[in-house]
Amino acid sequence: MNAPIEPHRFILEPFEARRFANLCGQFDEHLRLIEQRLAIEIRNRGNQFELIGEPKHTTSAEQLLRRLYREAKATELSPDMVHLFLQESSVEALEHPAVNEVSVSLRTRKGMIRPRGVNQQRYVKEILANDINFGVGPAGTGKTYLAVACAVDALEREQVRRILLVRPAVEAGEKLGFLPGDLAQKIDPYLRPLYDALYEMLGFEHVAKLIERQVIEIAPLAYMRGRTLNNSFIILDESQNTTLEQMKMFLTRIGFGSTAVITGDVTQVDLPRGTKSGLAHVVEVLKDVPGISFTHFQPKDVVRHPLVQRIVEAYERFENRPQETSAGTRHDA
Repeated sequence: MNAPIEPHRFILEPFEARRFANLCGQFDEHLRLIEQRLAIEIRNRGNQFELIGEPKHTTSAEQLLRRLYREAKATELSPDMVHLFLQESSVEALEHPAVNEVSVSLRTRKGMIRPRGVNQQRYVKEILANDINFGVGPAGTGKTYLAVACAVDALEREQVRRILLVRPAVEAGEKLGFLPGDLAQKIDPYLRPLYDALYEMLGFEHVAKLIERQVIEIAPLAYMRGRTLNNSFIILDESQNTTLEQMKMFLTRIGFGSTAVITGDVTQVDLPRGTKSGLAHVVEVLKDVPGISFTHFQPKDVVRHPLVQRIVEAYERFENRPQETSAGTRHDA
């Protein structure tokens, strides 16, 4: 007969009523979220806590609650924020706090941006250390947003003279030909995530001025042919929709003093059937080349609504399931 698990007890000090209410959330929703994600039970009488569950989970939960309590002193916590802390504070990461320590941040006109979680931190560090960098993984992992933050940081520090944001002109279910304007105007809606990140980091008016002065250039991939890009920070977004030739063309445009970040999700290719993705191909071709970094994000790295992570994981399970035999193909002896 197994002995009962000894409760894990601790006290949060100093006790401040408003700060403690901020930690717990409305109707203790923050505590319930932690319970659900770490598979534990949280009991408390004021700031005295008792945690029931696997010892490694309760120890990790204490570290997380202490961290959130520190944050609650100056920041209004929300369920979304608690979710983000849980994302970057997996049980494995919490067991090794030194790995989880934020040691890099990016400066923008609107404030500092901190990468969240071990993989995001590794991604930013790789971008700062290498000239060519790949961020590969599902939507919602911060690949594009952090690449734009690195570009803005480099521009603010005058490490580069301009930022180029590039996307392949491939339809994702819609036909470009039916959109009004020339190719640059047709591709414009597809670049909206890049614009949104820039506006958030620099402000609308400043971005408009930088685009007018061509310090920031936003262009379809086709416009890169024949150019050599020096002293620039170049981001190729949605690179899973490049062909093999386009990827090679883009990578050979990079000149002196430039940094390139190539982002994409190989599970969301919109190329014509039978056309191999340049991103899937280049991961194999360049994986051992010095000076080129690859950061692979997983569903657990998703930092959007918790349902996004579950959706990504469900698709991954569905696509990796064993192929079933079609109905009506039984062969009787």
